[in-house]
Amino acid sequence: MFNVGDKVVYPMHGAGVIEAIEEKAILDERQSYYIIKMPGEVKVMVPTAKAEEIGVRNIIDKASAEKVIEVLEQESTEMSMNWNKRYRDNMEKMKTGNIYEVADIVRNLSFKQKEKGLSTGEKKMLLNAKQILVSELVLAEQKELNEIESIVENKINASYAEHLATIEQNTAEENIVKKFIPLN
Repeated sequence: MFNVGDKVVYPMHGAGVIEAIEEKAILDERQSYYIIKMPGEVKVMVPTAKAEEIGVRNIIDKASAEKVIEVLEQESTEMSMNWNKRYRDNMEKMKTGNIYEVADIVRNLSFKQKEKGLSTGEKKMLLNAKQILVSELVLAEQKELNEIESIVENKINASYAEHLATIEQNTAEENIVKKFIPLN
C-alpha cells in the first residue's frame, strides 16, 4: 500500500508522485485509485487493488541511482541483429519496470543509434526509455531535469567513446597479427 506523497514508478510511463487516493465509480464499479502526477502535468489513475500487480513500485534510493548511472558507463550488452526481435526483447525488459533494465536499453539503443541508426519504433522506444530513466533519477537524486538529462547523455557519450577506442585497438592488433602471421 502506498501513501499520498510517495514517489513511485509506473512501468512504461516513468516516475511520479501520488497526489491523492480517490474513490471513483467507473462503469458502475466503485474502487480506490492512486492519482499519480507524472512529469509534464500528466495524471494517471491506477486502481489501488492492482497497483503492485501491474508493477507500481517505490522509486529507487540515492545509492541505487548511482548504480543505475554506472550501467550507462558499461559496455553494451549483446542484442539481436534482427531489429524486430531486438524490439520485442527490449519491450519485455521495459515491461518489467526494472530501472537497471531500462538503463541497459537506453545505453544499448544509444550505441546502436550512433553506429547505424534506429528504426522508427526503436527511436520511440529509446525516447520512452530515456524519459522513464530520467524521471526516476530526477526524483531519486533530487536534481533538476536538465541536470539529469546532461548526466545521462555525458555518461553514454563517454562510454561510447571508450567503446570505439576498444574497437579501434582490437582492429589495430588484428592487423598487426595478420601482417606478421600470414593466414593464407
